[in-house]
Amino acid sequence: MSDSDSRSISETAGITGLSAHTLRYYERIGLLDTVPRGPDGRRRFQTADLAWLGFLTRLRTTGMSIRGMQQFAELRRIGDSTAAARLELLRQHRDIVRRRISELIDCVHALDAKIEHYEAMTAPAPGPQDSSERPAHALSG
Repeated sequence: MSDSDSRSISETAGITGLSAHTLRYYERIGLLDTVPRGPDGRRRFQTADLAWLGFLTRLRTTGMSIRGMQQFAELRRIGDSTAAARLELLRQHRDIVRRRISELIDCVHALDAKIEHYEAMTAPAPGPQDSSERPAHALSG
């Protein structure tokens, strides 16, 4: 493993958007396999680690629990014999995400309706359209 093929924890944090603390935590709880260390004893993340961290970030962003992510990571670690179980876990999570998206869309519609209501309440009253509708004192002057 050469230095050009691996990244420090700070480089990995910069690339992934995860903090160094989160990267260490993910390793400690088993979301990451043990990260190899360089000659200086510091973690050296590989390209495959970056791809896996990207996927974990997506799972977390979509609301998967840490426990669910750990379950997926353990199945992945076991190997190809768990492909069906991983597929099912992802399908279940996708269904949850789709339901949540639908709920959020309903919330956006409610917000849109409330915004329209308040915009109508706070809109300036329409003024006269032409000079014939203006009060006489407005014409002098």
